This record gives sequence, C-alpha cells and structure tokens, in this order.
Amino acid sequence: SITETARRLGRTQPAITLQLQRLEELTGKQLFEHGGRRLTLTEDGTTVLTYAKSILRLHDELISQLASQEIEGQVVLGTPDLYAAFMLPSILSVFRKSFPRVQVELNCALSTPLVGLVKRGDVDIALVTRMNDFTGGQVVRREQLVWMTGEQSAAHQERPIPLALLPPGNIYRDYAIDTLERANLRWRIACVSESVGGLQAAAFAGMAVTVLGRSALVPAMREIGPNEGLPPLPKIELLLYKSSGATSKAATALHDYLAHYLRLDEELSGRGAPIELG
Repeated sequence: SITETARRLGRTQPAITLQLQRLEELTGKQLFEHGGRRLTLTEDGTTVLTYAKSILRLHDELISQLASQEIEGQVVLGTPDLYAAFMLPSILSVFRKSFPRVQVELNCALSTPLVGLVKRGDVDIALVTRMNDFTGGQVVRREQLVWMTGEQSAAHQERPIPLALLPPGNIYRDYAIDTLERANLRWRIACVSESVGGLQAAAFAGMAVTVLGRSALVPAMREIGPNEGLPPLPKIELLLYKSSGATSKAATALHDYLAHYLRLDEELSGRGAPIELG
C-alpha cells in the first residue's frame, strides 16, 4: 500500500510513487503489479528485492567498518526548519548509527543568520538556501520550488492571490513575488512566518498559497501548477558550509555524510523527492 508506506516512512504519497517509477526506469523492468490500492512484486521485482537486501546489508557492514568507535564529540548543525523536517531525518538517523558517540545539536534558523553564525564559529556546519548575496559554501542539492495550498483550498483562484511567505530577504519569497509580477498576476500577503509550520497552517486553512520545495509536500496539501493558472517556479540551490574552526573528526564526519547523502538523495529521486536511507 502506497498510503501505508508513506505513513510509515513519513513521506508523501507522490514521493513514494515517484521513487517506484524511478526504480522501474533504472532497471528497465516492471517491478510492481497494481491491484487496486495495493502493489505486489513481479518476478523481476522479487529478484530486485533479493539483491537490494544484500546491497543494504553490505552497505551497513561497510559503514560499520568505516565508522571509528573512537570518533566522538559534539557538533552544532544549523539549518532552516524546512530542511530539518523534510530532508535531514533519514540522513541523521544513518549518521547516528554509524557514529554513536557523536552528539549532534540542531540549531534551526533562517539561512541568512545561519551563514553569519557558521562564519563566526557559533555553528559548526550549516545547510542553507543559497541567497543572492551568499559567497562560499558547497552546492549539495537543487530543490524544485512549487506552489502549494490546502487539499480543498481554492485560494489560488482569488484575486489578488493571498500568499503565505517567509520574511523579506528570503529567496523563496523573492521568487514567488517576482514570478507573479512577471505573469501580471495580482497578489497580497496573507501570512508571514519564519517557520514552515506557520506557512503550512495558512495553506491548510485555505487562507493562502505558499511556496516551498517539492520535498515539503505533505498530506492535506497539494501542488498547484500552470494548469491551474500559476506560473512555474525555478529551482533553488542548497549550500553546505563548514566553519573554519570546526576541525574535529566528528565535524568532518557529519559534513561528509551530509554532502554525500544529499547528493545521493537528489540523484536517486530524479526530481528532488526525498528517499529513505538505510
């Protein structure tokens, strides 16, 4: 059941469907047979599952060998709550299993102040959205921005269009307004929130349309596209920063894990939907 799988993994149903489609594209075989709302494995699907279990077992053994039990310490990781909620849980779960003696302290804040914190050394590692004035950092992922609103909402049909956006100075906000302006669509601000929870609340209530990365599409929300009158949005880049003072093996291990798995996530999902690791 795609519905049950999405619930257990904390992912959206469209994300799970995209992963299954991507897997069939990669193998060039039909791996699943659809029977109503349930899926069953084909013969090729059973073969893939057998090998997949072996690959994951070898992967876990490799990680265990490489993860030195001697590496310990505390690392402060800064990121907006959007990425903390929708991108990092599976990666941090794998990291904790591999480095059980490393303590990760999560600091959730907006991207611009986080870059200042990591450059001052108050945060060891930061995963942020690239803003126009940012310098440095390592591009580790590209995320497609999409319009979202509540599942039953018709907010996108209102004129002016009510928007739920991050505060001024954020590129999500800038792209939303600029895209509507270029399409000659009138808009108004209905909600301003520094947290993704506030934006989602406005969308759930049918008060507004918001702009988030596609990986943040959750149940009870739906994506709105050109077919419903809203212009397409661009992709944004995620940057990974490491403080010059973060020289410990623990900080290096976390930085390398994030860089590797965020790239792997994007490559395997094809369109930026999240995957479940390990």
